[in-house]
Amino acid sequence: MAMTGKGRHGGPRQAAWEFFGAELKRRREAAGFTQDELGRRVFVSGGYIGQFEQAIRKPQLDVAERIDETLQTDGFFARMCEKLINGSPYETYFAPAAELEALATEICDFEPTFVPGLLQTAAYARAIMLADSPAEPREAVEERVVARLERARILQDPRTPQYWAILHEVATRIPVGGPLVMAEQLDHIADTLRRQRVVLQVLPFAAGAHSGMGKPLRLMEFEDAPPTAYTEGLLTGNLLDDPAMVKRANRTYDLLRAVALSPEASLALIESAAEDWRQCASMT
Repeated sequence: MAMTGKGRHGGPRQAAWEFFGAELKRRREAAGFTQDELGRRVFVSGGYIGQFEQAIRKPQLDVAERIDETLQTDGFFARMCEKLINGSPYETYFAPAAELEALATEICDFEPTFVPGLLQTAAYARAIMLADSPAEPREAVEERVVARLERARILQDPRTPQYWAILHEVATRIPVGGPLVMAEQLDHIADTLRRQRVVLQVLPFAAGAHSGMGKPLRLMEFEDAPPTAYTEGLLTGNLLDDPAMVKRANRTYDLLRAVALSPEASLALIESAAEDWRQCASMT
């Protein structure tokens, strides 16, 4: 079952939802409205209002604006949505996973096409974001790049989390940002591996068909909470904590480990690909 806003791990976003809900209940009751009465006035059901108050449903800006108008709260709930709840630098579907990674004791990533986000350089991340949203204002793109690099700071902590990544060889061959950007990106990965901060394996072309083909996968373990699995599609993300589904996701990752190159062979492939990109850049 996918984790909802009421996820057991908490985090800044969940705290914002809970504050919104507590204030909504307090101000609704002070105004003398039941959940059903307020719901009718803002064109949603009473149950919908109850889900806001219990921090089950993410507050929505248009509803928050109507709540402000009805309760005469001078834009309080709309500002909450804009600043605390909708102000995440991450895509809505990825924000819960981004929050959890800061709490994890172990993270395992598999990426079938790109370098995992925690290992990306600024130039590589920027190239991906510009390709995905070419009309997005440059300032907004730069904010997202900074947010991605900030996430990677967790790998600078020598204690936690342990990080294991598997990427397909195709990620070393797609010219994201051009030859120089690719050379820099692969050098960054190689430097990180030499510092023995992470374990990385490359799934080679020779592996052929493989488990989880074409689907990114992330596994996360925690000190005081059950493990989760995160999968992603086009504009969608699924954060799973059902034990049976997490077990299946772990099996998929184990199968990927089994057919991937060893860490030593993976480092050699990364270094070789970086040199290939440098030679390519010198010829252009």
